[in-house]
Amino acid sequence: MTLSPVRVNVFPGGFNWPLFVGIEKDCFARENLAIELQATSGSVAQMTGLAAGQFEIAMTAFDNVVAYIEGQGEAPIGPQPQFFAFMGSDDSFLSLVAKPDILEVRDLRGRKISVDAATTGYAFALFDLLEQAGLARGDYTIVKVGGMAQRFVDLRDGETAATLLSTPYDLLAEKTGLQVVQYLRRPYQGNVAAARRDWAEGKVAVVTGFIRSYIAALCWLFDPANIPEACVILERNVSGMTPDLARASYKRMFARDSGFFRDGRLDAEGMRKVLELRTRYAGQRRVLDDPGKYFEARYSEQALSP
Repeated sequence: MTLSPVRVNVFPGGFNWPLFVGIEKDCFARENLAIELQATSGSVAQMTGLAAGQFEIAMTAFDNVVAYIEGQGEAPIGPQPQFFAFMGSDDSFLSLVAKPDILEVRDLRGRKISVDAATTGYAFALFDLLEQAGLARGDYTIVKVGGMAQRFVDLRDGETAATLLSTPYDLLAEKTGLQVVQYLRRPYQGNVAAARRDWAEGKVAVVTGFIRSYIAALCWLFDPANIPEACVILERNVSGMTPDLARASYKRMFARDSGFFRDGRLDAEGMRKVLELRTRYAGQRRVLDDPGKYFEARYSEQALSP
């Protein structure tokens, strides 16, 4: 049988572990899907590409979907009402990582902090974390650097004092002498699978097959018996990954109370948290309080139905 090609745009990193496993263990092939992974340099490029139809699915922060639907995105492409999320992946695995001299969040007063984009993605989670430590927006300088890989290198080699990093970049950072200052805890909806409504409506079997494949890969990953092989797969697919880092990444990303979601559903409390932060920090004087505007549950319900 001919496989249906699906281009999936991703930020490089360990949070793609289910995709790596799904490809190598034929989870997608069993659903007649041929996955082509594309790496993005940042959310501006990714959301611009999704709007232009350069790929079918984007693994991205839920906040990016909200931002571009509302016309609050950093890329100059206007509102994108066709965007929507159809599957939840994780809680973002985020931590605030900093130079060795930063012992507490409040030590970032007067320092440079890097983000992917200042108005989308995880920027507002960062602002909230800093505000809880008593730092207002004028107390630090935001520098736009790009995706996770770029921010890790910039933090390690440049003048930036801190950034939010997802596993395994936080672990890689600690290996270079940087330190985790604070973890971002649930509830928070991190990565989701997003697409265009007009594409998905004509490709229901592809969307539901993608969801089933992703969940099958997660089930395989959550099985302790598969940890050794899973770590080898991560090492093959993530630059700089070592056996020790892979094991540490597994412990963090598949913890009972954090990390990957088991069933592919979006987290209601996590979505509300994203909307709360966007309402507070976007500067639009617009209250966002309806998660249902940004996702469609029917695809997951169909994919998971007996």
